[in-house]
Amino acid sequence: MEWIVGKKFEIGPPVWRSGRCRQGSRTSSHRRTGKEQEAGVKLLTYDAGNGARCGMAVKGGGVADVTALLQAACPVRDVQALLELGAAPLAALAACADHAPAHHCMRDVRLLSPILRPPTIRDFSVYEGHASMHGAWQLPEAWYRLPAFYFSNPLCMHGQDATVPFPSATGKFDYELELAAVIGSEVRNACADDAWDAIAGFTIFIDWSCRDLQRDEMQLHLGPAKGKDCGSSLGPWMVTKDEFVESWKNRQLDLAVRMKVNGEDWLTGSTAGMQHDWGELLVRASRDSRLVPGDIVAAGTVNGGSIPEAIRLGKSARYLEPGDRLEATIEGIGTLRSTLGEQASCDASYSYLAPRK
Repeated sequence: MEWIVGKKFEIGPPVWRSGRCRQGSRTSSHRRTGKEQEAGVKLLTYDAGNGARCGMAVKGGGVADVTALLQAACPVRDVQALLELGAAPLAALAACADHAPAHHCMRDVRLLSPILRPPTIRDFSVYEGHASMHGAWQLPEAWYRLPAFYFSNPLCMHGQDATVPFPSATGKFDYELELAAVIGSEVRNACADDAWDAIAGFTIFIDWSCRDLQRDEMQLHLGPAKGKDCGSSLGPWMVTKDEFVESWKNRQLDLAVRMKVNGEDWLTGSTAGMQHDWGELLVRASRDSRLVPGDIVAAGTVNGGSIPEAIRLGKSARYLEPGDRLEATIEGIGTLRSTLGEQASCDASYSYLAPRK
């Protein structure tokens, strides 16, 4: 049956799969213009006191409950659960976004990570300035040849206005500001020009990093482990890709970014300048594997998007401390706010601390 808000809710199949390149797929040069341009929808996960629910931001600072809009038989718990229903519910929500009723005031609910527990988080490194610390390090040939990523921890996700626990075992706590794509449909062995079809929308991703632990353990050449294990922030919502049609050029987005710490600018920059574009990231991620709705594909730290870079670029930055307030902003998405909690003390028997340097 056709999806229309108010109709009986049924689960539909995933909208798209790719085992090969399809004729007529959206290419990097195909974009809508004029009247075809549609505004993106802000899809979020909120808690109004009765547990997590998927919502949609509506005019006037309100939140519309997606379960109620779709008259779902079962609660739609988060944005991933919505994406798993296929394309038709998303289209129905977009069609009613301008006149949907507000079931809650935004200020009265708690915004959670849009994807409560992502199936996977692939975090790439595609910005040369960050990867080379603006020329301080020489990158290997492989960095330029292939999009490299690591898997992050999907079990410690923080949303808007969250108090982020300060890791007990670090003396050099850092942020990494990143643009992340949320996968909207299952894909295997993607073609580069299919990236747009596979992506549901974009969100802000903060990769919390323990630099001293990371530096110590990466001497073992196994990649980041405890240095990247304490958690990530995602949000404040996912903005559907319609918002970015005009910005999508050569499978990249050029969006202004900013990071404020305690009200002070530590970064003003852009998401432009990827060594490998979004199509290449999805080709690499899905080869001999699969991406599913709710998967997070982060492009990696934007140039200037970490504390060592801010210091190197002349900002009055320092490593993070308990109580710091951070505001990460990406054009077209919004601002993701975080506060750092108190640092717990390590048990005296815990010996896996990084050398203090």
